[in-house]
Amino acid sequence: MTMRPDPTFHASPKLAMEAPAESFAYTVLLSPDFSKPDALAVIDVKPGSPTYSKIVHTVTMPNKGDEFHHFGWNACSSALSPLAGHAFLERRYLIIPGMRSSRIYIVDTKPDPTQAKIHKIIEPEEIFKKTGYSRPHTIHCGPEGIYVSTLGGSGKDGTDGPPGIFIMDCETFEVLGRWEIDRGPQTKHYDFWWNLPRDYMVSSEWALPPQFENGIVPEDLLSNKYGHRLHFWDLRARRNVQTIDLGANHQMALEVRPAHDPVREHGFVGVVVDTTNLEGSIWTWWREGGKFHIEKTVTIPPEPASKDQLPPLLQGFGAVPPLVTDIDLSMDDKFLYVACWGTGEMRQYDVSDPRKPKLAGSVRIGGIVHRAPHPNGQAFAGGPQMVEISRDGKRVYWTNSLYSTWDDQFYPQGIPGAEVMANASPGGGLELAKDYWVSFPDGYRAHQIRLDGGDCSTDSFCYPSV
Repeated sequence: MTMRPDPTFHASPKLAMEAPAESFAYTVLLSPDFSKPDALAVIDVKPGSPTYSKIVHTVTMPNKGDEFHHFGWNACSSALSPLAGHAFLERRYLIIPGMRSSRIYIVDTKPDPTQAKIHKIIEPEEIFKKTGYSRPHTIHCGPEGIYVSTLGGSGKDGTDGPPGIFIMDCETFEVLGRWEIDRGPQTKHYDFWWNLPRDYMVSSEWALPPQFENGIVPEDLLSNKYGHRLHFWDLRARRNVQTIDLGANHQMALEVRPAHDPVREHGFVGVVVDTTNLEGSIWTWWREGGKFHIEKTVTIPPEPASKDQLPPLLQGFGAVPPLVTDIDLSMDDKFLYVACWGTGEMRQYDVSDPRKPKLAGSVRIGGIVHRAPHPNGQAFAGGPQMVEISRDGKRVYWTNSLYSTWDDQFYPQGIPGAEVMANASPGGGLELAKDYWVSFPDGYRAHQIRLDGGDCSTDSFCYPSV
């Protein structure tokens, strides 16, 4: 606890944009063959620093086989909520779940990121006992606690009951219990986020553990058995109020990005693949007349390829799907970034009119067929994957690994961990920074990135921008 609110908490998105730039990036590293423990890398992102774009500290975990994926902060700008906030918390601890182990690590970043260390470990048995959930995935810092989404229910394979969300105490890190009071028809889970003053949450669907842990199941994909629905919730009542089916062919509705300014009641979700034509897509939702509505607003076509250019999984299709695996929205709600992991492209859309996105910029790097190198000449395996945007919207960071077993199916030649950054122009346009290239130790892949002081997929706001 502090005597006054953490200076990295901001009442509005505009104030967050005006705050000092990030100095460090935190990136989770996973050992795909489980031969070594997963880790957290701390990277210097201060231009002009002698260690710029270099790892300056590593926190190595004591266990193997966790499979780090997504992670987040114990507290953020949502703590300033006038209804249920903890305004005197501080953004200090990173909450890092292991998707395979169902173990959660609490890492203390004080007194300095270069001295980050493990503060506490929550063993899977506590999560199983108190929630009946497994495979923790997404972390969001809420006004009254830490929200954790899961991909599995109970039982060895995580299919005894549906997955959901549970709450942790943001000071003691005790697992409190399930969040849902009435889940309605929700049976799968993936991402979730909210508009706090508007009192709603939205969640998406990926798959059940047997459909992803050992790799994508082609028969299930072609039978449209992966997730394709969005769920809208009454946040305070913890109740599912509306479910929208995008159509069974729109397989794997993943990342959800509500507008940052709480005055705006729209948001975006990315869909990995349309099984009828291999397209990726972006959908825009909005609330009108007390109901949520959604429409497909962007389609991204597959790219033809010869059989010998493709991994076995795709050889029967004669094309590379874009595979929209992550999206992120700039703090001013103007630009949506779309990671096309299959084709090796990062797209920037102007979403000033959220129902009419316009392509504003694009860079190519990696890709199943193109394998475009970085401007510094380095080979970039995989494709653009987890993307994070600086608060001021000027820098866009990303890594290249999706999930260990899926990496091996789509990129069987391997994906050495890498992290890059592109400079974004205020009026649109994207250019890879030649001097930002993070290589990670051999045997590690890189997934999600967090920026010190907050970023565009962490903080949620309770007050409008003025």
